[in-house]
Amino acid sequence: MKDLMIRGADIVVRTLIEENAEIIFGYPGGAIMPVYDALYDYHDQIKHVLTRHEQGAIHAAQGYARVSGKVGVCLATSGPGATNLITGLADALIDSTPLVCITGQVAAHLLGTDAFQETDVVGMSMPCTKWNIQVRNVEDIAPAIAKAFFIARSGRPGPVLIDITKNAQTDFGEFNYVPCLGFRSYQTKIEVNKSDIQKAAELIDAAERPYVLFGQGVVLGKAEAEFKAFLDKTGIPAASTLLGSGALPQDHPSYVGKLGMHGNYAPNMLTNQCDVLIAIGMRFDDRVTGDVKRYAKQAKIIHLELDPAEINKTVKCHHSVLGNCKDSLELLTEAVTAKSHPEWMERFREFEREENAAVVQHDITPTKVGLTMGEVIHQVNQYKADDAVLVTDVGQHQMIAWRYFNYKKSRTQVTSGGLGTMGFALPAALGAQMFDFSRQVVCVVGDGGIQMTIQELGTIMQTKAPVKIILLNNNYLGMVRQWQQMFFDKRYSFTELDNPEFVKIAEAYGIKSQKVSDRSDLNEAIEDMLIHDGPYFLEVVVEKEDNVFPMIATGCSVEEVRLS
Repeated sequence: MKDLMIRGADIVVRTLIEENAEIIFGYPGGAIMPVYDALYDYHDQIKHVLTRHEQGAIHAAQGYARVSGKVGVCLATSGPGATNLITGLADALIDSTPLVCITGQVAAHLLGTDAFQETDVVGMSMPCTKWNIQVRNVEDIAPAIAKAFFIARSGRPGPVLIDITKNAQTDFGEFNYVPCLGFRSYQTKIEVNKSDIQKAAELIDAAERPYVLFGQGVVLGKAEAEFKAFLDKTGIPAASTLLGSGALPQDHPSYVGKLGMHGNYAPNMLTNQCDVLIAIGMRFDDRVTGDVKRYAKQAKIIHLELDPAEINKTVKCHHSVLGNCKDSLELLTEAVTAKSHPEWMERFREFEREENAAVVQHDITPTKVGLTMGEVIHQVNQYKADDAVLVTDVGQHQMIAWRYFNYKKSRTQVTSGGLGTMGFALPAALGAQMFDFSRQVVCVVGDGGIQMTIQELGTIMQTKAPVKIILLNNNYLGMVRQWQQMFFDKRYSFTELDNPEFVKIAEAYGIKSQKVSDRSDLNEAIEDMLIHDGPYFLEVVVEKEDNVFPMIATGCSVEEVRLS
Protein backbone atom coordinates (compact mmCIF):
# COMPACT_ATOMS: atom_id res chain seq x y z
CA MET A 1 0.00 0.00 0.00
CA LYS A 2 1.65 3.25 -1.19
CA ASP A 3 0.88 6.86 -0.36
CA LEU A 4 2.31 10.36 -0.58
CA MET A 5 5.36 11.38 1.41
CA ILE A 6 4.47 11.59 5.10
CA ARG A 7 6.34 11.91 8.39
CA GLY A 8 7.89 8.82 9.92
CA ALA A 9 5.70 9.37 12.98
CA ASP A 10 2.60 9.08 10.80
CA ILE A 11 4.04 5.93 9.24
CA VAL A 12 4.32 4.46 12.76
CA VAL A 13 0.66 5.09 13.51
CA ARG A 14 -0.64 4.06 10.10
CA THR A 15 1.35 0.81 10.23
CA LEU A 16 -0.12 0.04 13.66
CA ILE A 17 -3.58 0.59 12.18
CA GLU A 18 -2.77 -1.72 9.27
CA GLU A 19 -1.72 -4.36 11.81
CA ASN A 20 -5.19 -4.03 13.40
CA ALA A 21 -3.85 -2.64 16.65
CA GLU A 22 -6.94 -1.43 18.50
CA ILE A 23 -5.38 0.14 21.54
CA ILE A 24 -2.02 1.51 22.67
CA PHE A 25 -0.91 1.89 26.27
CA GLY A 26 1.76 4.50 26.76
CA TYR A 27 3.36 7.57 28.25
CA PRO A 28 4.70 10.47 26.16
CA GLY A 29 8.11 12.15 26.33
CA GLY A 30 10.56 14.09 24.22
CA ALA A 31 11.97 11.36 21.99
CA ILE A 32 8.57 9.85 21.16
CA MET A 33 6.70 13.16 20.92
CA PRO A 34 6.42 13.13 17.09
CA VAL A 35 4.49 9.84 17.28
CA TYR A 36 2.20 11.30 19.93
CA ASP A 37 1.65 14.32 17.69
CA ALA A 38 0.67 11.95 14.87
CA LEU A 39 -1.74 10.07 17.16
CA TYR A 40 -3.70 13.30 17.54
CA ASP A 41 -4.92 12.91 13.95
CA TYR A 42 -5.86 9.21 14.22
CA HIS A 43 -7.78 9.12 17.51
CA ASP A 44 -10.87 7.86 15.68
CA GLN A 45 -8.97 4.85 14.30
CA ILE A 46 -6.80 3.76 17.21
CA LYS A 47 -7.29 4.27 20.95
CA HIS A 48 -4.54 5.39 23.30
CA VAL A 49 -4.60 4.89 27.08
CA LEU A 50 -2.39 7.19 29.11
CA THR A 51 -1.04 5.19 32.04
CA ARG A 52 0.72 6.77 34.99
CA HIS A 53 4.03 4.94 34.54
CA GLU A 54 5.69 3.07 31.68
CA GLN A 55 5.75 -0.14 33.71
CA GLY A 56 2.01 0.28 34.06
CA ALA A 57 1.75 0.66 30.28
CA ILE A 58 3.54 -2.58 29.48
CA HIS A 59 1.71 -4.59 32.16
CA ALA A 60 -1.57 -3.22 30.80
CA ALA A 61 -0.53 -4.33 27.32
CA GLN A 62 0.19 -7.77 28.79
CA GLY A 63 -3.24 -7.97 30.38
CA TYR A 64 -4.87 -6.96 27.11
CA ALA A 65 -2.85 -9.55 25.17
CA ARG A 66 -3.51 -12.39 27.61
CA VAL A 67 -7.29 -11.94 27.56
CA SER A 68 -7.73 -11.02 23.89
CA GLY A 69 -5.19 -13.36 22.30
CA LYS A 70 -3.98 -10.37 20.28
CA VAL A 71 -0.69 -8.47 20.31
CA GLY A 72 -0.46 -5.87 23.06
CA VAL A 73 1.08 -2.53 22.10
CA CYS A 74 2.82 0.09 24.23
CA LEU A 75 4.71 3.34 23.64
CA ALA A 76 7.43 4.99 25.71
CA THR A 77 10.05 7.64 25.30
CA SER A 78 13.82 7.17 25.45
CA GLY A 79 16.02 6.90 28.54
CA PRO A 80 14.02 6.26 31.71
CA GLY A 81 10.83 5.73 29.73
CA ALA A 82 12.46 2.88 27.83
CA THR A 83 14.21 1.37 30.85
CA ASN A 84 10.91 1.34 32.76
CA LEU A 85 9.69 -1.23 30.22
CA ILE A 86 12.40 -3.78 31.01
CA THR A 87 10.56 -5.56 33.84
CA GLY A 88 7.48 -5.98 31.65
CA LEU A 89 9.56 -7.27 28.74
CA ALA A 90 11.21 -9.88 30.96
CA ASP A 91 7.81 -10.84 32.37
CA ALA A 92 6.27 -11.17 28.90
CA LEU A 93 9.17 -13.22 27.55
CA ILE A 94 9.06 -15.88 30.25
CA ASP A 95 5.24 -16.05 30.10
CA SER A 96 5.11 -16.06 26.25
CA THR A 97 2.99 -12.91 25.94
CA PRO A 98 2.91 -11.23 22.50
CA LEU A 99 3.84 -7.53 22.71
CA VAL A 100 5.12 -4.85 20.37
CA CYS A 101 6.82 -2.07 22.33
CA ILE A 102 7.91 1.09 20.54
CA THR A 103 10.36 3.46 22.17
CA GLY A 104 11.63 6.82 21.02
CA GLN A 105 15.36 7.41 20.79
CA VAL A 106 17.61 10.44 20.40
CA ALA A 107 18.44 11.50 16.84
CA ALA A 108 20.83 9.21 14.98
CA HIS A 109 23.66 11.74 14.91
CA LEU A 110 23.58 11.90 18.74
CA LEU A 111 23.80 8.15 19.33
CA GLY A 112 26.76 7.26 21.50
CA THR A 113 27.27 10.79 22.81
CA ASP A 114 25.42 10.37 26.12
CA ALA A 115 22.81 12.81 24.89
CA PHE A 116 19.92 13.78 27.17
CA GLN A 117 17.80 10.69 27.91
CA GLU A 118 19.90 8.43 25.71
CA THR A 119 20.16 4.79 26.78
CA ASP A 120 21.11 1.68 24.85
CA VAL A 121 17.68 0.12 25.21
CA VAL A 122 18.38 -2.34 22.38
CA GLY A 123 21.38 -3.70 24.25
CA MET A 124 19.54 -3.77 27.57
CA SER A 125 16.41 -5.43 26.20
CA MET A 126 18.13 -8.05 24.05
CA PRO A 127 18.04 -10.79 26.73
CA CYS A 128 14.36 -10.16 27.49
CA THR A 129 12.85 -9.82 24.02
CA LYS A 130 12.08 -12.30 21.29
CA TRP A 131 13.51 -9.76 18.81
CA ASN A 132 14.51 -6.12 18.92
CA ILE A 133 15.76 -3.51 16.48
CA GLN A 134 16.78 0.11 16.27
CA VAL A 135 15.34 2.06 13.33
CA ARG A 136 17.36 5.08 12.21
CA ASN A 137 15.83 5.78 8.79
CA VAL A 138 12.24 6.64 7.91
CA GLU A 139 12.02 4.05 5.11
CA ASP A 140 12.71 1.24 7.60
CA ILE A 141 9.83 2.03 9.97
CA ALA A 142 6.92 0.19 8.32
CA PRO A 143 8.94 -2.98 7.50
CA ALA A 144 10.26 -3.12 11.08
CA ILE A 145 6.81 -2.79 12.65
CA ALA A 146 5.27 -5.36 10.28
CA LYS A 147 8.07 -7.79 11.09
CA ALA A 148 7.68 -7.10 14.80
CA PHE A 149 3.98 -8.03 14.79
CA PHE A 150 4.70 -11.20 12.84
CA ILE A 151 7.42 -12.29 15.26
CA ALA A 152 5.43 -11.35 18.37
CA ARG A 153 2.35 -13.39 17.44
CA SER A 154 3.86 -16.34 15.54
CA GLY A 155 5.32 -19.57 16.89
CA ARG A 156 5.86 -19.26 20.61
CA PRO A 157 4.61 -15.70 21.25
CA GLY A 158 6.74 -13.09 22.95
CA PRO A 159 7.67 -9.42 23.30
CA VAL A 160 9.40 -7.38 20.59
CA LEU A 161 10.93 -3.92 20.97
CA ILE A 162 11.45 -1.30 18.24
CA ASP A 163 13.62 1.70 19.10
CA ILE A 164 13.03 4.57 16.64
CA THR A 165 15.36 7.57 16.49
CA LYS A 166 13.77 11.00 16.54
CA ASN A 167 15.04 11.92 13.08
CA ALA A 168 13.34 8.83 11.62
CA GLN A 169 10.09 10.02 13.15
CA THR A 170 10.37 13.57 11.80
CA ASP A 171 11.81 12.81 8.35
CA PHE A 172 9.43 12.36 5.42
CA GLY A 173 9.13 9.12 3.48
CA GLU A 174 6.78 7.09 1.35
CA PHE A 175 4.27 4.98 3.27
CA ASN A 176 4.66 1.53 1.79
CA TYR A 177 3.14 -1.02 4.14
CA VAL A 178 3.57 -4.70 3.26
CA PRO A 179 2.48 -7.29 5.84
CA CYS A 180 5.19 -9.68 6.99
CA LEU A 181 4.28 -13.29 6.26
CA GLY A 182 7.64 -14.84 7.07
CA PHE A 183 11.32 -14.52 6.45
CA ARG A 184 14.38 -16.67 6.00
CA SER A 185 15.68 -18.66 8.99
CA TYR A 186 12.57 -18.14 11.14
CA GLN A 187 10.40 -21.23 11.29
CA THR A 188 6.95 -20.59 12.72
CA LYS A 189 5.16 -23.85 12.00
CA ILE A 190 6.42 -27.33 12.69
CA GLU A 191 4.70 -30.17 10.90
CA VAL A 192 3.84 -32.90 13.37
CA ASN A 193 5.66 -36.14 12.66
CA LYS A 194 3.05 -38.91 12.44
CA SER A 195 5.53 -41.59 13.51
CA ASP A 196 6.10 -39.58 16.71
CA ILE A 197 2.34 -39.58 17.24
CA GLN A 198 2.19 -43.34 16.80
CA LYS A 199 4.98 -43.93 19.33
CA ALA A 200 3.26 -41.65 21.84
CA ALA A 201 -0.06 -43.43 21.30
CA GLU A 202 1.56 -46.81 21.93
CA LEU A 203 3.03 -45.62 25.23
CA ILE A 204 -0.32 -44.14 26.30
CA ASP A 205 -2.31 -47.24 25.34
CA ALA A 206 0.06 -49.44 27.33
CA ALA A 207 -0.13 -47.28 30.45
CA GLU A 208 -1.98 -48.37 33.56
CA ARG A 209 -1.53 -45.08 35.43
CA PRO A 210 -1.23 -42.33 32.77
CA TYR A 211 -1.20 -38.72 33.88
CA VAL A 212 -1.48 -35.44 31.92
CA LEU A 213 0.14 -32.16 32.92
CA PHE A 214 -1.07 -29.21 30.86
CA GLY A 215 0.14 -25.65 30.60
CA GLN A 216 -0.45 -22.37 28.83
CA GLY A 217 0.60 -23.92 25.51
CA VAL A 218 -2.93 -25.33 25.23
CA VAL A 219 -4.30 -21.77 25.43
CA LEU A 220 -1.66 -20.20 23.19
CA GLY A 221 -2.18 -22.94 20.63
CA LYS A 222 -5.97 -22.45 20.73
CA ALA A 223 -6.19 -26.16 21.41
CA GLU A 224 -8.80 -26.21 24.18
CA ALA A 225 -11.33 -28.21 22.13
CA GLU A 226 -8.71 -30.72 20.96
CA PHE A 227 -7.43 -31.13 24.51
CA LYS A 228 -10.90 -31.79 25.86
CA ALA A 229 -11.53 -34.34 23.09
CA PHE A 230 -8.30 -36.14 23.99
CA LEU A 231 -9.29 -36.38 27.65
CA ASP A 232 -12.87 -37.40 26.81
CA LYS A 233 -11.53 -40.35 24.84
CA THR A 234 -8.70 -41.44 27.14
CA GLY A 235 -10.14 -40.65 30.59
CA ILE A 236 -6.67 -39.68 31.81
CA PRO A 237 -6.37 -37.56 34.97
CA ALA A 238 -5.15 -34.04 34.09
CA ALA A 239 -3.63 -31.29 36.26
CA SER A 240 -2.83 -27.71 35.29
CA THR A 241 0.09 -25.39 35.77
CA LEU A 242 -0.54 -21.86 37.03
CA LEU A 243 -0.77 -20.39 33.52
CA GLY A 244 -2.65 -23.41 32.16
CA SER A 245 -5.64 -22.67 34.38
CA GLY A 246 -8.82 -22.24 32.35
CA ALA A 247 -7.67 -24.37 29.41
CA LEU A 248 -9.94 -27.09 30.82
CA PRO A 249 -13.10 -26.37 32.84
CA GLN A 250 -12.61 -27.42 36.45
CA ASP A 251 -15.81 -29.46 36.39
CA HIS A 252 -14.45 -31.73 33.64
CA PRO A 253 -14.31 -35.34 34.94
CA SER A 254 -10.60 -35.67 34.10
CA TYR A 255 -9.57 -32.52 35.97
CA VAL A 256 -7.71 -33.34 39.19
CA GLY A 257 -6.31 -29.99 40.27
CA LYS A 258 -3.27 -27.76 40.17
CA LEU A 259 0.43 -28.52 40.09
CA GLY A 260 3.37 -27.12 41.93
CA MET A 261 4.66 -25.56 45.12
CA HIS A 262 1.21 -24.40 46.27
CA GLY A 263 -0.88 -26.63 44.04
CA ASN A 264 -3.15 -29.45 45.15
CA TYR A 265 -2.10 -32.47 47.17
CA ALA A 266 -3.10 -35.23 44.76
CA PRO A 267 -1.47 -33.84 41.58
CA ASN A 268 1.84 -33.48 43.39
CA MET A 269 1.78 -36.75 45.34
CA LEU A 270 0.84 -38.89 42.36
CA THR A 271 3.39 -37.43 39.97
CA ASN A 272 5.84 -39.96 41.34
CA GLN A 273 3.37 -42.84 41.05
CA CYS A 274 2.22 -42.58 37.43
CA ASP A 275 3.74 -44.86 34.80
CA VAL A 276 3.34 -42.51 31.81
CA LEU A 277 3.52 -38.74 32.21
CA ILE A 278 2.17 -36.68 29.29
CA ALA A 279 3.27 -33.03 29.39
CA ILE A 280 1.27 -30.78 27.04
CA GLY A 281 2.32 -27.19 26.41
CA MET A 282 4.25 -26.78 29.66
CA ARG A 283 7.94 -26.31 30.38
CA PHE A 284 8.60 -28.20 33.64
CA ASP A 285 9.20 -25.06 35.67
CA ASP A 286 11.05 -25.60 38.95
CA ARG A 287 7.90 -24.62 40.87
CA VAL A 288 6.22 -27.64 39.26
CA THR A 289 9.03 -30.19 39.52
CA GLY A 290 10.51 -29.50 42.94
CA ASP A 291 13.76 -31.47 43.17
CA VAL A 292 14.19 -32.51 39.55
CA LYS A 293 16.52 -35.36 40.55
CA ARG A 294 13.55 -37.01 42.26
CA TYR A 295 10.90 -36.05 39.73
CA ALA A 296 8.84 -38.80 38.05
CA LYS A 297 11.79 -41.17 37.75
CA GLN A 298 9.45 -44.15 37.51
CA ALA A 299 7.52 -42.77 34.54
CA LYS A 300 7.95 -42.73 30.80
CA ILE A 301 7.63 -39.04 29.90
CA ILE A 302 6.00 -37.80 26.70
CA HIS A 303 6.38 -34.09 25.91
CA LEU A 304 4.10 -32.30 23.42
CA GLU A 305 5.77 -28.96 22.79
CA LEU A 306 6.07 -26.24 20.16
CA ASP A 307 9.46 -24.88 21.22
CA PRO A 308 12.33 -27.37 20.61
CA ALA A 309 14.41 -25.53 23.23
CA GLU A 310 12.07 -26.80 25.96
CA ILE A 311 12.55 -30.48 25.10
CA ASN A 312 14.91 -32.12 27.62
CA LYS A 313 15.84 -28.69 29.02
CA THR A 314 14.89 -29.54 32.59
CA VAL A 315 13.35 -33.01 32.56
CA LYS A 316 14.59 -35.75 30.24
CA CYS A 317 11.70 -37.17 28.27
CA HIS A 318 11.41 -40.60 26.67
CA HIS A 319 9.52 -39.31 23.69
CA SER A 320 8.69 -35.86 22.30
CA VAL A 321 6.16 -34.62 19.76
CA LEU A 322 7.11 -31.26 18.27
CA GLY A 323 4.46 -28.92 16.92
CA ASN A 324 1.44 -26.88 17.93
CA CYS A 325 -0.53 -29.01 20.39
CA LYS A 326 -3.70 -28.14 18.46
CA ASP A 327 -2.33 -30.28 15.63
CA SER A 328 -0.59 -32.94 17.71
CA LEU A 329 -3.56 -33.49 20.04
CA GLU A 330 -5.95 -33.99 17.14
CA LEU A 331 -3.67 -36.64 15.62
CA LEU A 332 -2.97 -38.23 19.00
CA THR A 333 -6.69 -38.49 19.83
CA GLU A 334 -7.25 -40.35 16.58
CA ALA A 335 -4.38 -42.73 17.33
CA VAL A 336 -5.10 -43.70 20.94
CA THR A 337 -7.56 -46.29 22.16
CA ALA A 338 -10.63 -45.18 24.10
CA LYS A 339 -10.22 -46.06 27.77
CA SER A 340 -11.13 -45.17 31.33
CA HIS A 341 -9.04 -45.41 34.49
CA PRO A 342 -11.48 -45.55 37.41
CA GLU A 343 -9.13 -47.08 39.99
CA TRP A 344 -6.31 -44.70 39.15
CA MET A 345 -8.68 -41.74 39.18
CA GLU A 346 -9.97 -42.79 42.59
CA ARG A 347 -6.43 -42.44 43.96
CA PHE A 348 -6.60 -38.75 43.07
CA ARG A 349 -9.99 -38.39 44.69
CA GLU A 350 -8.70 -40.01 47.91
CA PHE A 351 -5.91 -37.46 48.21
CA GLU A 352 -8.38 -34.74 47.28
CA ARG A 353 -10.60 -35.69 50.20
CA GLU A 354 -7.57 -35.67 52.51
CA GLU A 355 -6.62 -32.16 51.36
CA ASN A 356 -10.21 -31.01 51.72
CA ALA A 357 -10.31 -32.08 55.36
CA ALA A 358 -6.86 -30.77 56.27
CA VAL A 359 -6.66 -27.54 54.26
CA VAL A 360 -9.70 -26.51 52.24
CA GLN A 361 -12.16 -26.49 55.11
CA HIS A 362 -9.80 -24.32 57.12
CA ASP A 363 -9.50 -21.88 54.21
CA ILE A 364 -13.11 -21.50 53.13
CA THR A 365 -15.10 -22.29 56.30
CA PRO A 366 -12.68 -21.10 58.99
CA THR A 367 -13.19 -21.20 62.72
CA LYS A 368 -10.90 -18.23 63.33
CA VAL A 369 -12.37 -14.85 64.24
CA GLY A 370 -10.53 -13.11 61.42
CA LEU A 371 -11.31 -13.50 57.74
CA THR A 372 -9.16 -15.78 55.60
CA MET A 373 -8.07 -15.16 52.03
CA GLY A 374 -9.63 -18.44 50.93
CA GLU A 375 -13.13 -17.58 52.09
CA VAL A 376 -12.99 -14.28 50.22
CA ILE A 377 -12.22 -15.99 46.90
CA HIS A 378 -14.75 -18.71 47.66
CA GLN A 379 -17.44 -16.07 48.07
CA VAL A 380 -16.40 -14.37 44.82
CA ASN A 381 -17.25 -17.64 43.06
CA GLN A 382 -20.82 -17.38 44.30
CA TYR A 383 -21.43 -14.13 42.41
CA LYS A 384 -19.00 -13.97 39.49
CA ALA A 385 -19.88 -14.68 35.86
CA ASP A 386 -18.61 -17.86 34.19
CA ASP A 387 -16.33 -15.83 31.91
CA ALA A 388 -15.02 -13.54 34.67
CA VAL A 389 -11.30 -12.83 34.37
CA LEU A 390 -9.11 -13.24 37.44
CA VAL A 391 -6.03 -11.01 37.53
CA THR A 392 -3.67 -11.53 40.45
CA ASP A 393 -0.51 -9.95 41.74
CA VAL A 394 2.26 -12.03 43.31
CA GLY A 395 2.33 -13.57 46.77
CA GLN A 396 0.07 -15.49 49.14
CA HIS A 397 -3.09 -13.95 47.69
CA GLN A 398 -1.99 -15.08 44.20
CA MET A 399 -1.71 -18.73 45.27
CA ILE A 400 -4.93 -18.64 47.30
CA ALA A 401 -6.87 -16.99 44.46
CA TRP A 402 -5.48 -19.55 42.01
CA ARG A 403 -6.46 -22.41 44.29
CA TYR A 404 -10.05 -21.30 44.93
CA PHE A 405 -11.16 -19.35 41.87
CA ASN A 406 -13.48 -21.51 39.76
CA TYR A 407 -12.11 -21.39 36.21
CA LYS A 408 -14.71 -22.29 33.60
CA LYS A 409 -13.45 -20.55 30.47
CA SER A 410 -10.15 -20.15 28.65
CA ARG A 411 -8.21 -16.88 28.89
CA THR A 412 -9.65 -16.05 32.31
CA GLN A 413 -6.34 -16.37 34.20
CA VAL A 414 -3.93 -13.42 34.10
CA THR A 415 -0.95 -13.38 36.43
CA SER A 416 2.80 -13.01 36.44
CA GLY A 417 3.94 -16.62 36.37
CA GLY A 418 7.61 -17.09 35.56
CA LEU A 419 8.99 -13.74 36.71
CA GLY A 420 6.70 -13.22 39.70
CA THR A 421 6.40 -9.45 39.28
CA MET A 422 4.86 -7.62 42.22
CA GLY A 423 2.86 -4.65 40.97
CA PHE A 424 1.68 -6.57 37.89
CA ALA A 425 -2.01 -6.96 38.73
CA LEU A 426 -3.48 -3.47 38.84
CA PRO A 427 -2.27 -2.33 35.39
CA ALA A 428 -2.77 -5.81 33.90
CA ALA A 429 -6.38 -5.78 35.09
CA LEU A 430 -6.84 -2.39 33.47
CA GLY A 431 -5.51 -3.80 30.19
CA ALA A 432 -7.75 -6.84 30.41
CA GLN A 433 -10.77 -4.64 31.05
CA MET A 434 -9.94 -2.28 28.17
CA PHE A 435 -10.35 -5.22 25.79
CA ASP A 436 -13.95 -5.76 26.88
CA PHE A 437 -15.85 -3.44 29.24
CA SER A 438 -18.75 -5.89 29.41
CA ARG A 439 -16.76 -8.67 31.12
CA GLN A 440 -16.12 -8.93 34.82
CA VAL A 441 -12.44 -8.39 35.59
CA VAL A 442 -11.59 -9.22 39.20
CA CYS A 443 -8.21 -7.94 40.34
CA VAL A 444 -6.89 -9.57 43.53
CA VAL A 445 -3.92 -7.83 45.12
CA GLY A 446 -1.94 -7.80 48.33
CA ASP A 447 -1.08 -4.77 50.40
CA GLY A 448 2.56 -5.01 49.33
CA GLY A 449 2.21 -5.41 45.59
CA ILE A 450 -0.50 -2.83 45.06
CA GLN A 451 1.75 -0.09 46.41
CA MET A 452 4.23 -0.72 43.61
CA THR A 453 1.80 0.45 40.91
CA ILE A 454 -1.01 2.07 42.91
CA GLN A 455 -0.76 5.16 40.71
CA GLU A 456 -2.60 3.22 37.99
CA LEU A 457 -5.78 3.90 39.95
CA GLY A 458 -5.51 7.21 38.12
CA THR A 459 -5.66 5.42 34.76
CA ILE A 460 -8.70 3.47 35.93
CA MET A 461 -10.29 6.75 37.00
CA GLN A 462 -9.61 8.40 33.64
CA THR A 463 -10.76 5.46 31.50
CA LYS A 464 -13.64 4.55 33.84
CA ALA A 465 -12.65 0.90 33.32
CA PRO A 466 -15.01 -1.10 35.60
CA VAL A 467 -12.25 -3.17 37.25
CA LYS A 468 -13.24 -4.82 40.53
CA ILE A 469 -10.25 -4.61 42.88
CA ILE A 470 -10.04 -6.82 45.96
CA LEU A 471 -7.21 -5.95 48.33
CA LEU A 472 -6.45 -8.76 50.78
CA ASN A 473 -4.73 -6.82 53.54
CA ASN A 474 -2.71 -8.67 56.18
CA ASN A 475 -0.19 -5.86 56.86
CA TYR A 476 2.63 -8.14 55.75
CA LEU A 477 4.63 -9.13 52.73
CA GLY A 478 2.77 -12.37 53.27
CA MET A 479 4.67 -14.95 51.27
CA VAL A 480 8.05 -13.80 52.54
CA ARG A 481 6.65 -13.76 56.08
CA GLN A 482 5.40 -17.35 55.63
CA TRP A 483 8.88 -18.48 54.68
CA GLN A 484 10.37 -16.56 57.58
CA GLN A 485 7.92 -18.31 59.91
CA MET A 486 8.60 -21.78 58.54
CA PHE A 487 12.30 -21.68 57.75
CA PHE A 488 13.82 -18.69 59.58
CA ASP A 489 12.52 -19.24 63.15
CA LYS A 490 9.84 -16.52 62.85
CA ARG A 491 12.49 -13.85 62.39
CA TYR A 492 10.19 -11.43 60.60
CA SER A 493 12.87 -9.27 59.06
CA PHE A 494 11.37 -6.23 57.28
CA THR A 495 8.13 -7.85 56.16
CA GLU A 496 5.57 -6.08 58.37
CA LEU A 497 3.91 -3.10 56.70
CA ASP A 498 2.48 0.09 58.14
CA ASN A 499 -0.11 0.78 55.48
CA PRO A 500 -2.05 3.88 54.45
CA GLU A 501 -5.83 4.15 54.41
CA PHE A 502 -6.27 2.41 51.08
CA VAL A 503 -9.97 3.19 50.85
CA LYS A 504 -9.28 6.90 51.18
CA ILE A 505 -6.72 6.67 48.38
CA ALA A 506 -9.20 4.88 46.10
CA GLU A 507 -11.91 7.41 46.96
CA ALA A 508 -9.50 10.23 46.11
CA TYR A 509 -9.39 8.73 42.61
CA GLY A 510 -13.19 8.77 42.45
CA ILE A 511 -13.49 4.98 42.81
CA LYS A 512 -16.30 3.60 44.96
CA SER A 513 -14.73 1.83 47.92
CA GLN A 514 -15.48 -0.23 50.98
CA LYS A 515 -13.47 -1.81 53.78
CA VAL A 516 -14.57 -5.09 55.39
CA SER A 517 -13.15 -6.75 58.47
CA ASP A 518 -16.18 -8.64 59.76
CA ARG A 519 -17.37 -11.94 58.28
CA SER A 520 -21.00 -10.87 58.48
CA ASP A 521 -20.32 -8.07 55.98
CA LEU A 522 -18.32 -10.05 53.43
CA ASN A 523 -21.00 -11.56 51.18
CA GLU A 524 -22.98 -8.37 50.75
CA ALA A 525 -19.80 -6.40 50.05
CA ILE A 526 -18.71 -8.83 47.30
CA GLU A 527 -22.16 -8.83 45.72
CA ASP A 528 -22.29 -5.01 45.82
CA MET A 529 -18.87 -4.84 44.21
CA LEU A 530 -19.66 -7.20 41.33
CA ILE A 531 -22.99 -5.58 40.44
CA HIS A 532 -21.61 -2.04 40.65
CA ASP A 533 -21.55 -0.21 37.33
CA GLY A 534 -17.99 1.05 37.31
CA PRO A 535 -14.68 0.46 39.09
CA TYR A 536 -14.82 -0.70 42.70
CA PHE A 537 -12.21 -1.04 45.44
CA LEU A 538 -12.89 -3.56 48.19
CA GLU A 539 -10.36 -3.84 51.00
CA VAL A 540 -10.72 -6.99 53.09
CA VAL A 541 -8.74 -7.22 56.31
CA VAL A 542 -7.58 -10.83 56.67
CA GLU A 543 -5.68 -12.87 59.25
CA LYS A 544 -2.15 -11.52 59.64
CA GLU A 545 -0.38 -14.86 59.94
CA ASP A 546 -2.44 -17.19 57.79
CA ASN A 547 -0.37 -19.46 55.55
CA VAL A 548 -0.85 -21.08 52.15
CA PHE A 549 -0.91 -24.88 52.06
CA PRO A 550 -0.23 -27.36 50.56
CA MET A 551 3.40 -26.41 50.09
CA ILE A 552 6.51 -27.99 48.62
CA ALA A 553 9.58 -26.39 50.14
CA THR A 554 12.54 -25.53 47.93
CA GLY A 555 14.76 -28.54 47.33
CA CYS A 556 12.06 -31.04 48.25
CA SER A 557 10.47 -33.69 46.07
CA VAL A 558 6.89 -33.28 44.86
CA GLU A 559 5.84 -36.14 47.12
CA GLU A 560 7.15 -34.23 50.14
CA VAL A 561 4.27 -31.79 49.80
CA ARG A 562 3.08 -30.54 53.19
CA LEU A 563 -0.50 -30.01 54.29
CA SER A 564 0.51 -27.94 57.31
